[in-house]
Amino acid sequence: MPDMSASVSLAVTHLVPLAKEIDENKVTPGVLGFIVFAVMALAVWGLMKSMSKHMGKVDFKEAPAKGETPGPKADSRQG
Repeated sequence: MPDMSASVSLAVTHLVPLAKEIDENKVTPGVLGFIVFAVMALAVWGLMKSMSKHMGKVDFKEAPAKGETPGPKADSRQG
């Protein structure tokens, strides 16, 4: 099995010319920033999906109050 550090250093030496093209005074989020953003996006998507499922279970019909008959309400303007 070849030495892992040798292959990593070989890969780094090939990437060094590419890294020199990047402005050293510029701050970028990098891979860690992308991973954090992707995890947060997946969490929000999962929460929205769960909320949608739970909202589908909600019964929006108002239950009659105590002492009230469960029929249509009488309009006081009739008659």
